[in-house]
Amino acid sequence: MRANGQVRFLKISAQLQRRTAFTLASVVAVWVLVTFGMAINQMTFTAQRAALSAQEAKVESAEERVASYRGSIDEVTKDLERRQEMLESLGDQYLGDLPEAEAQAASGTADSGEEEKAVKTISALVPEAAGLARVEARQIRFAEKMTKVAQARTLKAEAAIRQFGLNPAVLARQARNAQGGLFEPFFGAGKKDVRDPRFLKLAAALGRMDAMERALAAIPTAMPAASMMMSSGFGYRSDPFTGGGAMHAGLDFKGPVGTPILAAAEGKVVLAGFHGGYGNTIEIRHANGLVTRYAHLSGLNVRRGQMVERGVQIGRMGSTGRSTGSHLHFEVRQNGQAINPRKFLEANPDVLKVQTVAGNRADSATKE
Repeated sequence: MRANGQVRFLKISAQLQRRTAFTLASVVAVWVLVTFGMAINQMTFTAQRAALSAQEAKVESAEERVASYRGSIDEVTKDLERRQEMLESLGDQYLGDLPEAEAQAASGTADSGEEEKAVKTISALVPEAAGLARVEARQIRFAEKMTKVAQARTLKAEAAIRQFGLNPAVLARQARNAQGGLFEPFFGAGKKDVRDPRFLKLAAALGRMDAMERALAAIPTAMPAASMMMSSGFGYRSDPFTGGGAMHAGLDFKGPVGTPILAAAEGKVVLAGFHGGYGNTIEIRHANGLVTRYAHLSGLNVRRGQMVERGVQIGRMGSTGRSTGSHLHFEVRQNGQAINPRKFLEANPDVLKVQTVAGNRADSATKE
């Protein structure tokens, strides 16, 4: 390097050259491996999607359905009738509380191009099955629209659950862990299980929606006492007996002895009796794994194991246990951990509206 009339030389030793070359080679090797891994992963994903598409194409193809119709029209008729009853029941259950415009859009029966093509093919090859083919096409179209409705309602319920600071994925796992029953094939024993992916997708979407809406409906948002006067909040406070710093795991509502205490959400009574410093206490376990606790009561109106609905009277306000005066101590717990009940009792009206719709559907499904 020449500068100001002077010439300077930069010497790179053989060892440094080897180290530099090794470093560059290592970087290139890692880049090649990562790129190769990503390519393999993409190829695997593409192959899986191709296999699924092939399965769907086979099920949806006119040739496959023609073979079914040729096999036994009587059997196909019975299966379609049973499927129709199922779809009508789902429509009544899941579309009944939708706004009119959304319900009409979801229950439309216009056939898609592929379905229309399949109907024409079946009608040409098996003329006596033309009517059945049109019925099946409408069923498939209805299933597809019902799937979209279920997915949209699931998103609304999940968004509302997040507004309460809860995790929808956790609640969904809890719901899946509480299922059972004997296996009974939908089309009856000994019959071919077509496993149309569109109806499987519908079943999965409805299952997810049902779990989310039941979890949302069970969140305790109703006022737990016929008194709006709050005397102590959640969190750090000065202990009323010792004056020292203490953690208050709930909210206190002040009122006269005997003031009605109300269930904040539907659930099962798991404790109804004296509970140490809490005095006379009621605990209710809700469908989403949350537990509400009502303490210092003067009287109990429920017993352990009893199912209660949101807003019903479960007890009477008092001052039993470690208490300085008549009030309700109200807690909300998840997995044994106390959480602030304020976010449930002061929820946004729009969120409460979504919860009301979910609760109405869950109640009607339970009664049916």
